[in-house]
Amino acid sequence: MAERGASGSGSSGDSLDKSITLPPDEIFRNLENAKRFAIDIGGSLTKLAYYSTVQHKVARVRSFDYSGKDAEQDHEPPYEISVQEEVTARLHFVKFENTYIEACLDFIKDHLVNTETKVIQATGGGAYKFKDLIEEKLRLRVDKEDVMTCLIKGCNFVLKNIPHEAFVYQKDSDPEFKFQTNHPNIFPYLLVNIGSGVSIVKVETEDRFEWIGGSSIGGGTFWGLGALLTKTKKFDELLHLASKGQHANVDMLVQDVYGGAHQTLGLSGNLIASSFGKSATADREFSKEDMAKSLLHMISNDIGQLACLYAKLHCLDRVYFGGFFIRGHPVTMRTITYSINFFSKGEVQALFLRHEGYLGAIGAFLKGAEQDNPNQYSWGENYAGSSGLMSSSPELCPTQRARSGTFDLLEMDRLERPLVNLPLLLDPSSYVPDTVDLTDDALARKYWLTCFEEALDGVVKRAVASQPGSVDAAERAEKFRQKYWSKLQTLRHQPFAYGTLTVRSLLDTREHCLNEFNFPDPYSKVKQKENGVALKCFPRVIRCLDALGWEERQLALVKGLLAGNVFDWGAKAVSDVLESDPQFGFEEAKMKLQERPWLVDSYSKWLQRLKGPPHKCALIFADNSGIDVILGVFPFVRELLSRGTEVILACNSGPALNDVTYCESLIVAERIAAMDPVVHSALREERLLLMQTGSSSPCLDLRYPKTPARTPGPPVRVRAAEGHSPLVGRLDKGLAVLVRERGADLVVIEGMGRAVHTNYYAALRCESLKLAVIKNSWLAERLGGRLFSVIFKYEVPAE
Repeated sequence: MAERGASGSGSSGDSLDKSITLPPDEIFRNLENAKRFAIDIGGSLTKLAYYSTVQHKVARVRSFDYSGKDAEQDHEPPYEISVQEEVTARLHFVKFENTYIEACLDFIKDHLVNTETKVIQATGGGAYKFKDLIEEKLRLRVDKEDVMTCLIKGCNFVLKNIPHEAFVYQKDSDPEFKFQTNHPNIFPYLLVNIGSGVSIVKVETEDRFEWIGGSSIGGGTFWGLGALLTKTKKFDELLHLASKGQHANVDMLVQDVYGGAHQTLGLSGNLIASSFGKSATADREFSKEDMAKSLLHMISNDIGQLACLYAKLHCLDRVYFGGFFIRGHPVTMRTITYSINFFSKGEVQALFLRHEGYLGAIGAFLKGAEQDNPNQYSWGENYAGSSGLMSSSPELCPTQRARSGTFDLLEMDRLERPLVNLPLLLDPSSYVPDTVDLTDDALARKYWLTCFEEALDGVVKRAVASQPGSVDAAERAEKFRQKYWSKLQTLRHQPFAYGTLTVRSLLDTREHCLNEFNFPDPYSKVKQKENGVALKCFPRVIRCLDALGWEERQLALVKGLLAGNVFDWGAKAVSDVLESDPQFGFEEAKMKLQERPWLVDSYSKWLQRLKGPPHKCALIFADNSGIDVILGVFPFVRELLSRGTEVILACNSGPALNDVTYCESLIVAERIAAMDPVVHSALREERLLLMQTGSSSPCLDLRYPKTPARTPGPPVRVRAAEGHSPLVGRLDKGLAVLVRERGADLVVIEGMGRAVHTNYYAALRCESLKLAVIKNSWLAERLGGRLFSVIFKYEVPAE
């Protein structure tokens, strides 16, 4: 892919390649499938947006046709696996300096193939300045859009679709960046856009907003005066100078005017009394760094005071700042935050956006895509194709900073359904799925980043082994390694790059990178084999359970759930055992478990609850394939069904590690139904329902199940065992809707990723079971236990 971009197509490709640090094809990706363009051209930066379709490989499972065959032959796997092509929709946003615009347009023109687009939506002052150039280069008609409308549309879009989009900046705190969780109601708010000048807009609803003020003293002022004072022409270089300067060498402070008497006036001596005040009287030269810092303070304080006054006037306490002046730079954000806090006495909050530079381009794109109803979908950030937020320490990662000074990237994938909260959350607005914030916990961050680095070789090996017939699997796996390794190094120096850093985000980034290089399910063959082995053991396990007395059986069922959860290829301690000892099985896993009392042990309380009336409906989030779901979860499900409880079994929509997927669960349920009348009748009577969570992660975010949208295809259907009715995937109903309809009053969350890394502190409206085996010695020690300690957390909501 990079080779084609590096060679270019004529002189334009060559000239572009000489001026940037990334291959052009890595910047303007999927141009051959581009469908629609929008562009936002400001005084210094161009932001290009386009929509494309992306082909991905996906692993499909399908039940064998066992007609005339012995379905229980030892050598027969339970289903067959095929790899197919699917199409997803993706938004691309590229930000670069205007000096590159002609070369970039040349490259785009030379690499467009059969685009249906005839018009390009354009906004920003440069839409007029570069109109003729764009039409000549791309042979598209320029349709100019209102700047303010585009900004508001873009801001609403990122606030609704990107978790941890907004953050507050606290220079002397740890962490410096504190990200805000998505709130269902984002209105009203004040948007202060700092481009060449400053625009201040009050936003009340999706379509109602009002320009209420502004200033000509903005980013252009800082750049222009900075260039005159320091002879520095590059904006990023000017900010870099400011980051090293001491403004007190140039500014006159209160203590310079009043001496020690400032304390009697109730003023801080460090307050600026006069910007550049010392330059009028001091008979010496001032450094470029000090002048840049003084200028930055002067303009930031002016903007901050203005924004604060407008916020107070309109009774608003949230102010979002955007525009090229911000650019994720700590010095800029610190001065504006200080100004807002000072003038509002802490009553108004200064909020910044990770993607503030793209608001206009996103809005222009949405204006041009209204016929496609883009707002009926939700969109998720693709970490594999996006640049991160700038580092708070520029010296740590000069390459990243140099690159983001020229080109910056954001990619978003379309999700299948609008984001919805699980109805059983006690308070969706305060729900935080992740148990540990790695941006806040430096020791945990260091450990988990090292852990993911050390696991990389194993993931690469597994990825290659999953595609034995592919001639380029090893080459693609190596590219995956390089990209994910690069992401991990970025996160070492910039833990805030993609919002709050968590174990979940590290796992999601890895899945994004695997998909990027067409490894849709590296554990597909492992799961196929383990599901086959576990299915053969199922009848014996059920016979043993049925032979036990009631109370003895309840403990055995729970131990079976926990033992099944040991079989997690994502845990190094387990994968090492499974690789070295192929005979390690269900009984061996039980022996690994911690003896009671467990690390967290609510079992007695749970047993007492089981002596009461049955639950109406249980929602169970399953974890791993094979022994976990078949010998752990399904016997537990069977017991609940026998008590008269309906069960919704929710599995991943897409693959992650060796987690069971929805499609695999359909086949597993079909095979179990052929062996067990309890499961068979429950499926037939729809007392047992198999649903997809919408997630493709080992972790679980209950705020909004989500999955990449696919092109329409036939409904998922599995072939039933002889004499049984077929199972049809219930793709027409969302999990949240079904939970509400069935009145779920018990939630069971199983697995380390779902119940410990996420949701350990999740507060639900109904009873819940959170259970897992700790398969990581560091985490076990952190929790006060040891390897294979047990978490069994039964919670009842307060009355």
